Amino acid sequence: MGRRPDEISRRGLIRTFQSPREWRDLSVIDNVRVGRSDLQRESLWRSILFARSLRRQEALDTVEVNQLMAHYRLDGVRNNRAVGLSGGQKRLLEFARIAAAKPRLTILDEPMGGVNPVLGERIGNAIRELKNAGSTVVVVEHNLPFIEKTCDEVVVMDLGTVIAQGPFEELRNNERVVDAYLGNDDE
Repeated sequence: MGRRPDEISRRGLIRTFQSPREWRDLSVIDNVRVGRSDLQRESLWRSILFARSLRRQEALDTVEVNQLMAHYRLDGVRNNRAVGLSGGQKRLLEFARIAAAKPRLTILDEPMGGVNPVLGERIGNAIRELKNAGSTVVVVEHNLPFIEKTCDEVVVMDLGTVIAQGPFEELRNNERVVDAYLGNDDE
């Protein structure tokens, strides 16, 4: 039997889906706060014994959430319900929530899906920031120019089988990759 999403998150794994997912009826800032909530499991005894420490941690969490809101340019919509955000804003909200959770492993499924290409650079930066913060990031994406700009190492699959692995520049000249994805100018 599989684990619940909150258990998986507490173990350090976060994943996204092709379409951004948010808690529709929560405010934008509360959606980001949810990312912090899995970092420390609270119990009644912990709350009683460590009340001062918990209050201090809550204050730090509030500062960090506010910094993430500003960093991802969500300040102007912080109190709006997340359901009203554009596709690009929802994707940025996902990245803010991921950054708040501080995962060890992040799996992103089509992060450019449904996003205005203008946001591509910001999303690429968000991915690099996750990596620089210590998260291993796996990106599943068909937007090759985005992959070329964003990813250090690329694994290319064709029909479920790995056909090549390495830096994008190396793979550009790999015959199997060209045939499967990049096309052939001779045809």
